[in-house]
Amino acid sequence: MTVPDAAPAVPATGFYAGRLSRPGAVLAPMAGYSDAPMRQLAAEQGALWTVSEMISARGLVLGSEQESLSLGRPYPGEQGRAVQLFGADPDVLADAVGKAEAWFAPAAIDLNLGCPVPKVRGKGGACLLQTPEVAYALVRAMRGATGLDVSAKIRLGWDENRSVEIAQGLEAAGAAIVTVHGRTSAQRYTGHADWDAIGRVAQAVRIPVIGSGDVLSPQQARERTRQTGVAAVMIGRGAVGNPWMFRAMASGEDTLPPAEERARTALRHAELQHAFYTTPHRRDPSRLHVASMRPLRKVLPKYLPDQPDLHPALHQVETLDDVRAALAPLLDAVAPV
Repeated sequence: MTVPDAAPAVPATGFYAGRLSRPGAVLAPMAGYSDAPMRQLAAEQGALWTVSEMISARGLVLGSEQESLSLGRPYPGEQGRAVQLFGADPDVLADAVGKAEAWFAPAAIDLNLGCPVPKVRGKGGACLLQTPEVAYALVRAMRGATGLDVSAKIRLGWDENRSVEIAQGLEAAGAAIVTVHGRTSAQRYTGHADWDAIGRVAQAVRIPVIGSGDVLSPQQARERTRQTGVAAVMIGRGAVGNPWMFRAMASGEDTLPPAEERARTALRHAELQHAFYTTPHRRDPSRLHVASMRPLRKVLPKYLPDQPDLHPALHQVETLDDVRAALAPLLDAVAPV
């Protein structure tokens, strides 16, 4: 495989270098999870940075995917967030970087080279690991379109481990950091993440490597960091309903809050959901489209794994009032007299 020549110098913000100068962990991009409310809670608890749900570069450029506007839209005052794009055309990705920077004010731009789902195949994501030269061209095009840091998130390979050579190629193409998920695309989410392989990548490149895969506790995160030499770990499902993972990694405080505090945070997640997604109707701005709580049905019970009696009601919430009612047994117990 031919590794591209080093990219020409492009001014960078140094965002990633600055954030990696302190302890902590990163919130992973997760479709259907890492939206503005979850990012806000993670950031408040000390996440080094957060990453948006992945956005189609072509949809962003052509304006054919209105959902992208919510996927990329920041919450008020949001900082420290990378916007993740996917695509397979350098020109389209360069245009998308410009639009993302203008519309969403990100701190950095990330390229998804790791999504294994079939609907993305041929359009970007992990399929590009079969043709790494295309991935390198994408990073070079993105670097040429922005002064922000550009990063890439990869898997070990398509159906075999080629992570070292791919990471080296991305480094030469101008990536500021590389995040490595320790599975191939063919594995999807089965088996176990190969952290030894992630460690080999960390030793093979000069840019920081972020490790990802099966990190479900602060203890696991610290062990993986010590074993592999990665600059930080990226946490996905381990942070769902548990933003305190980031506090633990930033401060060393591993104690999980009591159930009452976790219930209050679950309610706050729902309140943020309501505030962010309640928007004026397009045809009649005087009317509001009220946010649904259905997307949180899979999230809210995670805040309270030790309260199974509350789970049936949390799995059926429709409105913010439903969330309040479902959490009432815990919230009322600490309500002011």
